[in-house]
Amino acid sequence: MNPGTILVTGGAGFVGSSLALHLKQEHPQRRIVALDNLRRRGSELNVRRLHDHGVEFVHGDVRNPEDLDLPAAELLLECSAEPSVLAGFAASPDYVVRTNLVGTLHLLEYCRRHGTAMLFLSTSRVYPIDALCGLPLHETASRLEISADPELPGVSVRGISETFPLSGARSLYGATKLASELFIEEYTHAYGLRAIIDRCGVIAGPWQMGRIDQGVVALWVARHLYREPLAYFGFGGSGKQVRDVLHVADLCELLSLQIDRFEALQGRTFNVGGGLEVSLSLVELTELCRAVTGETVTIERVAEGRPGDVPLYLSDTTRLHEAIGWTPARGVAQIVTDTHDWMRAHRDILAPILRA
Repeated sequence: MNPGTILVTGGAGFVGSSLALHLKQEHPQRRIVALDNLRRRGSELNVRRLHDHGVEFVHGDVRNPEDLDLPAAELLLECSAEPSVLAGFAASPDYVVRTNLVGTLHLLEYCRRHGTAMLFLSTSRVYPIDALCGLPLHETASRLEISADPELPGVSVRGISETFPLSGARSLYGATKLASELFIEEYTHAYGLRAIIDRCGVIAGPWQMGRIDQGVVALWVARHLYREPLAYFGFGGSGKQVRDVLHVADLCELLSLQIDRFEALQGRTFNVGGGLEVSLSLVELTELCRAVTGETVTIERVAEGRPGDVPLYLSDTTRLHEAIGWTPARGVAQIVTDTHDWMRAHRDILAPILRA
């Protein structure tokens, strides 16, 4: 596929703006339109960046179908989301449901009307919490690991594959994303929608505004940079829970490959992440942050967990590698270093956003 116009929803967010800028730099003749409601604090900083690099910005909200009365695009990159796993647990689920599910339905209608293809950024949180908490694990000095040959469907020492069972609760956030995946499948069957679904794990890198409920790497780096306390929540307060992490630049390069090979990949769902090779525990992340920033902060140990916590998630990206030969090029040390260097370079304007 060689789309002349690409619409990026959530286009002023961390992932959306990174993709929009990457795609514009890669093909300057393309028209890239970024739509965002600017709800998340810090996204307003990206509007000038988008404008300065020739990306058109539209202030709009996927919850409002009238905001999608836009010219036809050949491709839609759906990056808009309420991304917090904690969304709706202690309050109304209205925003997360209307953004992540109703918003997807509005975008599917946009695609149906215009014949637009969709690349949908879903989440690893579609996999059920209880099943992930029940994985056979063993403990090392600094992390939890999947026990060898667990003999469970969709599980190996490399992590969780796309065949992992989907029965069970997964958080309101995860449920809205899985429901969106199902509607994409229905639109593909009913209307011939061309779509690719990427189930993303933790994404990190420059221009991520980390918070306590989302953006753990940016949060950890910022707390070290500004010398503010942190906490290990859950699992006895050990800090040994594990996630794989993907540098946002690796994600941008992957999506460029997927766009180029869209016809061969459409209709498929892929796990997208750093995998076992680019993973770390909170303990290991703390050590990296100490080494990169030169700072040590107080870390509280809280035995009780939070809603939606899982001890380990690793993206098994075998299906994606076999399809297009892709593997991440950047490791955890570079992710932390690049995030830190960006924060230091913009320390003054970021302080009101990133400080606790």
